[in-house]
Amino acid sequence: MARTAVITGSTSGIGLGIARALSATGANVVLNGFGSREEIDAAIAAVAAGGGKVIHNPADMTKPDEIAAMMASAAETFGTVDILVNNAGIQYVEKIEDFPVEKWDQIIAINLSSAFHTIRAALPGMKAKKNGRIINIASAHGLVASPFKSAYVAAKHGIMGLTKTVALEVAEAGVTVNAICPGYVLTPLVERQIPDQAKTRGITEEQVVSDVLLKAQPTKDFVTVEQVAALAVFLASDAAAQITGTHVSIDGGWTAQ
Repeated sequence: MARTAVITGSTSGIGLGIARALSATGANVVLNGFGSREEIDAAIAAVAAGGGKVIHNPADMTKPDEIAAMMASAAETFGTVDILVNNAGIQYVEKIEDFPVEKWDQIIAINLSSAFHTIRAALPGMKAKKNGRIINIASAHGLVASPFKSAYVAAKHGIMGLTKTVALEVAEAGVTVNAICPGYVLTPLVERQIPDQAKTRGITEEQVVSDVLLKAQPTKDFVTVEQVAALAVFLASDAAAQITGTHVSIDGGWTAQ
């Protein structure tokens, strides 16, 4: 029987890459995220090409009721949720004293609280089957900090704590809970923050890439979406059954420094 994966924030970037990779293993996939009808249809088609059945749920990750409804719909459509990937995330760059309160609240809701809401909905079914995989997409910023990203860094550190706590709670239930900590991946999220960083730091966009983003990664290269997706597929596999409550960094050596 095919497994079912729910992946938040999966209409583009890392989430879409993970969705495509899991579909290629035969999993059914619930996509989630915003976009135009054309963009969403293209994402569905790209993921379905892997072989799994695909649906899209537009649940807003700032709204717990919509998240709960999405998880219930996934279970109703495909049976229990076997794989949950918490990937939804947004970014905002600003000095702490000028950081908009509404942006802080939005980032904490989407990048951290949404994972709490999806996990609490998914666990009863996973525990009943004594099998499940929860993969939280954290960041190198779940381990270290950078200036001007207070909400994002706080949320990603929170995801690390949530990962460890839930892993301990379900350690005997056949469910693993892990975090992936990517460095800079050239996704739309990263591309959009380059001009913001340039403005905040008073440097050119080219300098942001070379002196800010890739300066952190000793390999001097971006992580690819496909590399993160391959790691997620491994963590979702039977081979990773004894990996739980930890993180795997994929950051070009960033956190080795």
